[in-house]
Amino acid sequence: MTDAELVAMKLAQVETYVAELRRLARPELMASDLRERRFIEHTLQIAIQAALDVASHIVSDERLGEPRTNQALFDLLAAGGWVTEETALAMRRAVGFRNVVVQGYASVDVEVVRDVVEHHLGDLLVFAKAIRSRLPPT
Repeated sequence: MTDAELVAMKLAQVETYVAELRRLARPELMASDLRERRFIEHTLQIAIQAALDVASHIVSDERLGEPRTNQALFDLLAAGGWVTEETALAMRRAVGFRNVVVQGYASVDVEVVRDVVEHHLGDLLVFAKAIRSRLPPT
């Protein structure tokens, strides 16, 4: 059985990080302001990591399968009815972005980061809402 309190706490973190990015981030300054860029990249990283933690916890506790990758966690959530296929795809892309930021494969393209902040923060909120709707009331 999924620990609803733990999952709710992690979802609250996701929502808080998104709210902070929406309120504080100035993506137009990333190219010239290292602090701004690092704030945005790190906050995105920890928001996506919190969503990954939620996915991992549910997949494990609900015995939805054995993921081969972190991205596969979201496919298992979709197969289990926790999220839509569209949300799973958006979250797989988010994890791919996070992997690039964390691993530092190459210098992260500022325009890609800017696109994420300006157009894809809502994906994290859609994920949080979908998961929260499946949790028992507290």
